[in-house]
Amino acid sequence: MQEITVQRTNLTLCPDRTRVLIRPFDPITDERGANICAQVMALAERDVRALLVQVEAGFSERHRKFREFLRRRFEQVRRYVRGDQELSEDRQLLLGAYFTHEYSLEAAALFNPSMVPHPDQSGLPPGSLRFVLSLRATGEGHISSISFRTGIVDANGGIMIHPPSRHSIEPEPEPNASYEKRLFERKLQELGLAGDFGRRAGDLGRSALEGLGDYFTLEELRAAIGLSEDHVPSRDQETESVARKILALAQSNYDLEFAPDSRLSERVLFPFAPSHSNGIEDARFVLFQEEDGTQTYCATYTAYDGRMVLPQFVETPDFLHFKFITLNGPAVQNKGMALFPRRINGLYAMLGRQDTRNIYVMFSDHLHFWHTTQLLVRPQFPWELVQLGNCGSPIETEAGWLVLSHGVGPMRKYCISAFLLDRDDPTKVIGRLREPLIKPNEDEREGYVPNVVYSCGSLAHGGRLIIPYAISDYATTFATAPLDEVLGAME
Repeated sequence: MQEITVQRTNLTLCPDRTRVLIRPFDPITDERGANICAQVMALAERDVRALLVQVEAGFSERHRKFREFLRRRFEQVRRYVRGDQELSEDRQLLLGAYFTHEYSLEAAALFNPSMVPHPDQSGLPPGSLRFVLSLRATGEGHISSISFRTGIVDANGGIMIHPPSRHSIEPEPEPNASYEKRLFERKLQELGLAGDFGRRAGDLGRSALEGLGDYFTLEELRAAIGLSEDHVPSRDQETESVARKILALAQSNYDLEFAPDSRLSERVLFPFAPSHSNGIEDARFVLFQEEDGTQTYCATYTAYDGRMVLPQFVETPDFLHFKFITLNGPAVQNKGMALFPRRINGLYAMLGRQDTRNIYVMFSDHLHFWHTTQLLVRPQFPWELVQLGNCGSPIETEAGWLVLSHGVGPMRKYCISAFLLDRDDPTKVIGRLREPLIKPNEDEREGYVPNVVYSCGSLAHGGRLIIPYAISDYATTFATAPLDEVLGAME
């Protein structure tokens, strides 16, 4: 194989345990919440004031709009306060603080990066590219979220990362978000929750939708299926189960938005929906261009609820507004689906690894629904015989679609390599590297999961392949390689 000049950088992003989110603390039981409130209510006003001063002195500089968060948190737990007495602002804020905690989102790891061009390319020197780097941040309880960094690749392939903000923030649900009835009904049918199977449970999905408009809100759906916040089951078990599954589907398709005055490195996509309550893992971002020229940042990710993993989807036009979407169909299985950056012959195209070992390609006329797969690449070389997978979305070149891949070999050692697909027919493999591009070296083999190098998305710029990659599921670094050498080495 022709020699490829891979240059590792001396730039490493390590997890920073000082980056903390302010999050709700759940008292677990209503009794515990009521007891906490009762004890705070028994404090004298001067003691309330003194405690609040201590809290603000210790935490207000660590979080943006700290008092606003405590005020919102109090409103969320007000139900635990017995009686209807008037509370001072200080006591409300202190009660909010008792039901709030900090979460160190990068305490364990910062890894599995993907890289896309930044929406703003203004004010750069010639030949430079501003980029957005998404990262999997893992903290207490092994819960993973998506965090971001920004940086610049210069004309010579040099990489610079901007220092991240001291603060970290979560988005808020978009107000008045609505669901499209036609699309939601199709998702229900895919899940067998609105089919014509003659049972009362099946009738619930159909009858609920019949009473809704072409667009409806989450609260309107709750009312239609008879599930309110204080709902007490009064139906048979099967119907109750279907109602909760319908609601869970809606809760897994939602919109979030960050404050427009926030910096990109402050924004954190923390698990929000039931389907990924235990983690949002390995987002593979790509800048997708529709046939009319419209561009949207899209990512597949792995949703984990503590029992099951599912590939799901998120899209954003600007990294401020995010739409989370469930994927449906029999092809939606296993981890590591990666979207092509444009349609091919009028269809969306995606890579996947449905059988946990080989790489498949699939096509669809709708981003949300994937039904058929076609085997693309099997393990062939010694360093990949355990399994293959993609390392992010395909990169379009004049020679074809360049796909970075990972292979797992003896001792569960991961390596990064590549193969090439035909531009017009990506079911055809037209080239493949016989050797890995990147193997874990002695400085990279130690970490949370030893002997692993892994990426969720690279980009080509200025004739170079820019590869961000994780070091043993712990930290993130970068390597570059001449694009013509990578393509020239394909066999």
